[in-house]
Amino acid sequence: MEKEEELNQWLAITRSRDGKWWYSAFHNVTAMVGAGVLGLPYAMAELGWGPGITVLTMSWIITLFTLWQMVQMHEMVPGKRFDRYHELGQHAFGPKLGLWIVVPQQLLVEVGTDIVYMVTGGKSIQKFYASVCPDCKPMKTTYFIMMFAAVQFGLSHVPSFNDIAGVSVIAAIMSLSYSTIAWVASTTKGVLPDVSYEPRGSTPTGKAFGFMAALGDVAFAYAAHSVVLEIQATMKSTPEKPSKKPMWKGVVIAYVIVALCYFPVSIVGYHIFGNSVQDNILISLEKPRWLIAAANLFVFIHVVGSYQVFAVPVFDMLESFLVKTMKFKPSRPLRYTTRYIYVGMAVPFFGGLLSFFGGFAFAPTTYFIPCIIWLILYKPKRFSLSWTVNWFCIILGILLTILAPIGALRLIIIQSKTYKLFS
Repeated sequence: MEKEEELNQWLAITRSRDGKWWYSAFHNVTAMVGAGVLGLPYAMAELGWGPGITVLTMSWIITLFTLWQMVQMHEMVPGKRFDRYHELGQHAFGPKLGLWIVVPQQLLVEVGTDIVYMVTGGKSIQKFYASVCPDCKPMKTTYFIMMFAAVQFGLSHVPSFNDIAGVSVIAAIMSLSYSTIAWVASTTKGVLPDVSYEPRGSTPTGKAFGFMAALGDVAFAYAAHSVVLEIQATMKSTPEKPSKKPMWKGVVIAYVIVALCYFPVSIVGYHIFGNSVQDNILISLEKPRWLIAAANLFVFIHVVGSYQVFAVPVFDMLESFLVKTMKFKPSRPLRYTTRYIYVGMAVPFFGGLLSFFGGFAFAPTTYFIPCIIWLILYKPKRFSLSWTVNWFCIILGILLTILAPIGALRLIIIQSKTYKLFS
């Protein structure tokens, strides 16, 4: 027990327990409002007006509901805290099965998001460079991705989750800023003269696959569930003042900010560009040059922080495994080596990646695993409101998990024909 406590004092998630409610708000905004918001007008173009607004609204409601469930379950056992998603999974499914169900899904979300953010960060700073210096010699995307990685190498030295709170605050402000720029600049541009709101795709098959991929894009936009218990673990908790109260307060504020980012960008972006909108709306916007340059710089700063919010739980998981299972001694060299190895990676296909990771990994951890755990642990009466709502979310989540990756894989294959790796 003493060794366990010593390890918790060293690990990134449980090292500091002085988190406040606004930490929850900023961490959740930083985790959610990232690369996904820039792809939402493109998702709307695949879905069309009615299905697009319906899917976006239902996703906002369902994911807020499942997030509430996770916050409630953090301390459902008196005297015990489920500081990590897999610990809650182990409590529900058993020590071994819980690990196998939760850890692969959680790692797919966190590592997948960081891969996308590595590319997004590189492309954003590349577009900023091209905007502020149009006469300068063009540079390969690879070099800009390496710049992003260099920043992450530095930030990865930070020992605990609470130590990146300042970075998260800046990142959350940036996300609101570039989301606002995206829809305000779109409004200023005005509706394109030949705008069309027909769903993208020249054939019924193409439209069907596009619809599936768009579901994944929307799922990708709600990613905080894979880190929510870890965020809550950074807060003090007593029987009189449980952590779920400040945590939930932060979550509600975060979701209001998320709505202020997602809905205007999605609706205005689609209204202005129709089905010709790019998979990153900032690419569709060329003027005013200085404003688009600023937006891309804001995206870069935001994903720097967002990358860390998803990376810290991975660091915690890897370091825990190395110490507990592989019997390494907790030390700075171990921490630095683990984190340096993790940071060195990058992959292309922005649009395809959003859809693929959104459907394949985000849907389970966000839409239906929390509901399954709730049904197992709380056992609501059959056909009661709680039972019905949870089963509704489970069925929708499973459909999303099956359909979105199918559409995304087709999109990746189509993009791969014209995309050069590290061009």
